[in-house]
Amino acid sequence: MAREPGPLLASGRDTDIFEFGPGLVLRRARNNRSLEHEARVMEYVRERGYPAPQVHELRDEGRELVMDRVEGVTMGAQVMKRPWLLRRSGRLLAQLHQQLHALPAPTWFRQAPDGGENVIHLDLHPLNVLMAPGGPVVIDWANAARGEEATDVADTWLVMECADPGAGVFATQVVLRFRRLLVEAFLGPFDRGTVVTRLRPLVEHRAADRNISPAEIEAMRRVVAREEAREQRKARG
Repeated sequence: MAREPGPLLASGRDTDIFEFGPGLVLRRARNNRSLEHEARVMEYVRERGYPAPQVHELRDEGRELVMDRVEGVTMGAQVMKRPWLLRRSGRLLAQLHQQLHALPAPTWFRQAPDGGENVIHLDLHPLNVLMAPGGPVVIDWANAARGEEATDVADTWLVMECADPGAGVFATQVVLRFRRLLVEAFLGPFDRGTVVTRLRPLVEHRAADRNISPAEIEAMRRVVAREEAREQRKARG
């Protein structure tokens, strides 16, 4: 008889996370999609030294994934409680991107439209980084693909700057101030001009995601317009 999961621990966009015994959790897809590719990606990057949870088992024809339970709060929760860590967290997030993008992606990875050849996460933002006692651990590998660094950086930029804070007016202003500092610290190591060229196609891709609100898409389009105008001013000298 298959072992049954324990209490629900968390819910994402299309998966639920359950307790599954000492040190383990079970990730279950609500729409019956297979988690096999996600598990294979996690195993690939982890074998090459990247901080991802260890995969233990695929169940129910790939719709359930048993993996390590990572103790720790998200980077997003940490910076909200300790805003003095904003810039350090932004730099750490950039390092996690750079470490991941240094890995060549095998041909069985999904190919991003940019035609790149390295591993990209396409959802690597502060809510998908767990600050574990032994160091950060990156989760939620459903969108991972074979692509270019600038595409991944641009995607994280849009998510961090444009996601709805879901708070009152005053709290929203505080969050916006915090995350602008986080975004700028994150972008520091990258070629901003190259990253800007990837923003517009990513917004159109995100616009098809039912989990993103029209207000968030509009905010992303404003970022694109602002940054493209900035690059044009720089080009004019």
